[in-house]
Amino acid sequence: MVATIKDVAARAKVSVSTVSRTFTRPEMVSENTRMRVLAIADELDFSISRSASALKSGRTLRIALLISDHLRLWFSASIIEGLNEVFHDRGYDLSIFQISSTEERRRFFDMLPVRRNADAVIVASFDVAPDEIARLSRTDVPIIGINCVDAHSTGFNAAVNIDDEQGSHLMARHLTNLGHRTIAYIRTDREVSLHFSVQRRYESFVASCRSLGADPVTIVAPEDEDRIGTVLTELLSMPHMPTAVACQEDGIAIPLLFQLERNGVDIPADISVVGYDDSFYAHDVGLTTVRQDPLLLAHKAAEKTMDLIDRGTTDTPFETIPARLIVRSSTTKASQTI
Repeated sequence: MVATIKDVAARAKVSVSTVSRTFTRPEMVSENTRMRVLAIADELDFSISRSASALKSGRTLRIALLISDHLRLWFSASIIEGLNEVFHDRGYDLSIFQISSTEERRRFFDMLPVRRNADAVIVASFDVAPDEIARLSRTDVPIIGINCVDAHSTGFNAAVNIDDEQGSHLMARHLTNLGHRTIAYIRTDREVSLHFSVQRRYESFVASCRSLGADPVTIVAPEDEDRIGTVLTELLSMPHMPTAVACQEDGIAIPLLFQLERNGVDIPADISVVGYDDSFYAHDVGLTTVRQDPLLLAHKAAEKTMDLIDRGTTDTPFETIPARLIVRSSTTKASQTI
C-alpha cells in the first residue's frame, strides 16, 4: 500500500502541513523536525511531486545539475545553455545545485532519494562516491557525468568526457617539438575536498612532458581576484624563466598573456603560451589551445539523460570526445631562457 502524507504526519507526530512544508518550504521547518520527517518519509517510500501532471506521469519533470564552479564562467554557462536547449523542448526544467565540498555533495545525495524532486542527476567535472550513486540507483534515478572523474568505474549510468589525457599529450608534444624543455604548468588548487577532472589533465601533461624529455615546474594560481598577478610575480621571480607556459584553462592563459606582454615579455619570442578550452577570445588573441566543446558535451549528456528516463537505457552510455590542438600565434620555437 502506498504511503500518504497523513501516514508520514502520524508517524512523525506532526501536522500534515508540516510534512508538506518539509518538502516544499524546508526553510520554514526546524532542522530536527525536518530530518525526522524526511527519515520517516524515506522509510515509507513517500514522495511529493511538484504538479498534478507530474503525479500522473510519476515524474517530476526536473533534472538536477551539480556544478562546483561559478555559473558565470565560460564552461559552466555553456553546459547550462547546452542542457537547456535539449531539456526545455522536452518539458523539463533544470535545477542547479552549486556544490563546494564532499559534505555538501553527501547532503545532496542523502536528501534527493527522500524528496524525489528530480528524474535524473547530472554532475559536471567532479567526483561522486559509489555509495552516493547507489542511493540513486535504488530509487531508479539515473546519474550522468560531464567530464567526471572515473564515471564508469564508480557507477554512473552514463557520461560524456573530453579526452583530457590526449589533450594534455597534444600540448606537451607541441611544446617539446618546438624545442621547449623549461616549461611551467599553471594550475589551480582549490581548497575544497572534491576531486576535479582537471587534476587528470595536469597529471597527464606532466607525465607526457617527462616522457618527451622535459620536466615542467608547477605554479599554483590561487582562487582569488589577484591570481594572475600572483602567477606573474612567481614567473618573473624565477632565476631562469621558462621558455613555455602551459595553462590548465584559457581563463588563466589569456589574462596571463596580456600581463606578460605589459611587463615587457614578448609572446611568443620570449615565452610561448598554451591554454586549454578554446573559449571566448582565444581566437581573437591568437592563443594556441586545446579545443573542447561544452555545448556538444551538454547536448550529448542531455540526450543520454532523456534515453535513461524514457527507456531505462542509452545506446552509447560512455562516450569520450577526442581533443584537438588549435595552433595559433602564441607559440613558436624555443628561445634561450631569459
